[in-house]
Amino acid sequence: MSDSHPQVTIIIPCYNCERYVQEAIDSILIQSYTNYEIIVINDGSTDQTSACLENYHNQIRYVYQTNQGVSAARNYGIQLAQGKLVAFLDADDYFLPNKLEAQVAVFETNPDLGIVHSGWRRVDHNGILLADVEPWEEVPELNLESWLLWKPVLPSAMMFRRDWLQQAGGFDPNFPQSEDTELILRLALMGCQAAWLRQLTVCYRQHPESAIYKGLTQARSLVAMIDNFFARSDLPARLQWMEHSVRYSTLVWVGWYLYQRGHSREMVQALQQAGSYCSLSPMETIVDWVESFSKFSQETGEELDADLLTTYLEWQQLMQWLLDRDSQEITTISQTSSF
Repeated sequence: MSDSHPQVTIIIPCYNCERYVQEAIDSILIQSYTNYEIIVINDGSTDQTSACLENYHNQIRYVYQTNQGVSAARNYGIQLAQGKLVAFLDADDYFLPNKLEAQVAVFETNPDLGIVHSGWRRVDHNGILLADVEPWEEVPELNLESWLLWKPVLPSAMMFRRDWLQQAGGFDPNFPQSEDTELILRLALMGCQAAWLRQLTVCYRQHPESAIYKGLTQARSLVAMIDNFFARSDLPARLQWMEHSVRYSTLVWVGWYLYQRGHSREMVQALQQAGSYCSLSPMETIVDWVESFSKFSQETGEELDADLLTTYLEWQQLMQWLLDRDSQEITTISQTSSF
């Protein structure tokens, strides 16, 4: 770690991650690139996180704050950062060895870039491989349209120019679990350019306490974030025209996510809402939903059991709703229209 004028600041927001935070820090200390500083923001942890960090006294800048959430922790880190480049590392994730060197090199050869993104490796709580994710296969170009439609966002796999983060005002705490995507969309609207580093740079840990397991909160936050985006008065016409396709794809993902978390009723409500933005026939819609569910499952290292899905009473009612809707005999599955 450089003693002065670091080029890169790594910000680790930390809340009750005593089990993982040391591995996160160690993965930075073994990086091939060394001109960096590490800022750990302890966001009011109630476990032994503070004790776990004592051995790193001379290797990190440690800050404790009362619990305010990950957005506030990251924003505080941005305020403290000295590096011109900023990388975020969630305390339960860990970098692969040449992450910093490879992303810094992209910035050095592309001075107009504000974001360098990369692929990631999904691992379980023990670090065992679940799936390698190479988002550029489906999203070859990172522009506002692709961010909006596909949302291939993972802060731990990204590196930013600090000036852009400051100009944008950091993360918005009004969208918990979706604050990272909301920031990227704001940056893209501001003209921040992004490019892929086409390699895996980080291990993204999946465990019951991670953000992706937050259930209804995660789903509602994502939908609220999309509502907020399309409520903007400064959207170019080309983005306004995308609204239906974006809402459809977002709600199908939300439906899959809620199904995976065991919220079958809310899954139905999300897919009903998705159906209102879809021009496909009922059978085409059913095929698209099953194929989308299968793809999303594969991306998490799992396999969708389509036969099991179709045995769910809620799914069968949903299929009937699609068929009835075409003949104007709509059956209401739920008294509420939103989940």
